[in-house]
Amino acid sequence: DQFRGDYLNRYRSEFKGRGFRLLMDEGAWFTDCYYDYANTKTAPGHATLGTGAYSDGHGIESNEWWDASRSNEHKVSSVEDERYQLVDLPAGSIPANAPGAPASAAKFLIGSSPLNLRATTLGDELRLATQGRARVYGISLKDRAAILPAGQSANGAFWIDNSSGQFTTSTYYMEHLPEWARAFNAGGRVAQAEREAKVEGTTQFFELVGRTPAANSYELDFAKALITGEKLGQSGVTDLVTISLSANDIQGHQFGPDSEFEGQMVLSLDHDLDSFFGWLDQAVGLKNVWLALSADHGVAPVPGEAAKLGIHAAAVNMQAVYAEVNAKLSARYSPQAKADYLMPGPDLPYVVLDKQAFQKAGVGEKAAEEAVATLLPEVVAGLASKPDGPLPLQHRLPPAPQVAGVYTRLALAHGQLPPSEWGRLLAHSYAEHGNWYVMLLLSAYQMEGSSAFAGTTHFSPWSYDRHVPLALYGAPFLPGEYHNRVAPVDLAVTFASLAGVNQPSAAVGRVLTEALKPLHPASP
Repeated sequence: DQFRGDYLNRYRSEFKGRGFRLLMDEGAWFTDCYYDYANTKTAPGHATLGTGAYSDGHGIESNEWWDASRSNEHKVSSVEDERYQLVDLPAGSIPANAPGAPASAAKFLIGSSPLNLRATTLGDELRLATQGRARVYGISLKDRAAILPAGQSANGAFWIDNSSGQFTTSTYYMEHLPEWARAFNAGGRVAQAEREAKVEGTTQFFELVGRTPAANSYELDFAKALITGEKLGQSGVTDLVTISLSANDIQGHQFGPDSEFEGQMVLSLDHDLDSFFGWLDQAVGLKNVWLALSADHGVAPVPGEAAKLGIHAAAVNMQAVYAEVNAKLSARYSPQAKADYLMPGPDLPYVVLDKQAFQKAGVGEKAAEEAVATLLPEVVAGLASKPDGPLPLQHRLPPAPQVAGVYTRLALAHGQLPPSEWGRLLAHSYAEHGNWYVMLLLSAYQMEGSSAFAGTTHFSPWSYDRHVPLALYGAPFLPGEYHNRVAPVDLAVTFASLAGVNQPSAAVGRVLTEALKPLHPASP
């Protein structure tokens, strides 16, 4: 999660053993893998890795969104599903929507499922091809990162209770955790992770342990328990486990990709992968395993740090933008009664309109979206600070917020986009969830934030958010370092071809034939 593609080159000389080097030196490593869409976030990225499709194919456009058919009070998570419940939460665990719940409480009282995933995954196709004999599981600290890459028919997906760190799942998959998972939760591994993170006894496991290397080894140990407990790889058919390591993202937002903390995280993960792959070799045999390494998105540098070098990087106060746009819309459509015409946010790249407020004012979707799309660049440009007098020699003006483009939902839905690579990125980002919105793309190295040094994020069509690693290891792959441009959608398609199953239902990737060993001619 948030492992940018250039990290492998940046820290290559410091890798030891057979962690990342197993994939880089003994596998097929693609150095130039880029997502081909503009909404680079966790849920869409994980869905893309599993389905070989983009948002216009799998239906996941963001981590959460406003869905008027389900709620006007809160956003709906990409995997939220009111029909199910979380299972086997630890005693005393309080869901986030219960009275008096702490900030660290489990996010949802209700369960989670792949309800919103509109395409099959590689795992689904394995399950279909084997009439359910293949077993498929997903693991992450985050529910969406466990559920979406595994797919609709997965045997299980496991993520943590945010406060305690214990693994849970949803009744979509099972009524209770398997015995091996209950034993893992009760076995002292949570306490060990807290000690390693130096936050013993915390009730904020996700925030405090989750942002440290201890979270990666914790997840990988759970993966070992899963593989052992379910006897994966021993039934004569192909089983699949997807593991999303969340710690890099949780820490990365705070410190950015160029911090010493990021270097420590990457090198620690290298050590943990070396240990995990060694265990996997003993338990299953690496000759019986195919491995893939990728990420759900990249990340931008902290804007203040980039600006020091002369990059036109800036933090854009989107709260101020929202307030000004709302004020202008209210003056235009309801001058006698102040009203908000934007749903609470921001959550770029989307600015969501309050459909009910516009309809009450007698304004339809086209006019509403075009009004907001016109106002946003004006208001963002108005945030630029201006010098009070002549600048001293060699003194640079501070970077000014800029908008690269604004696109209405209707334009995206009808394909009214530039006939270029840029237009294709936008088209691949579209999904329909019943809300009105505009897509706001800030200029490169600019992002929402109150301070240029208050962390960083990802959400954009710029290369740093789209660049991720792609490396494949296993008997079919021709070891080497490949520099041709590829995409994460190629992963599921390549594995489907090698496994002899259908490609996922909406897949648009290609088989990476350049990285496959030549087939031996049949014997006469």
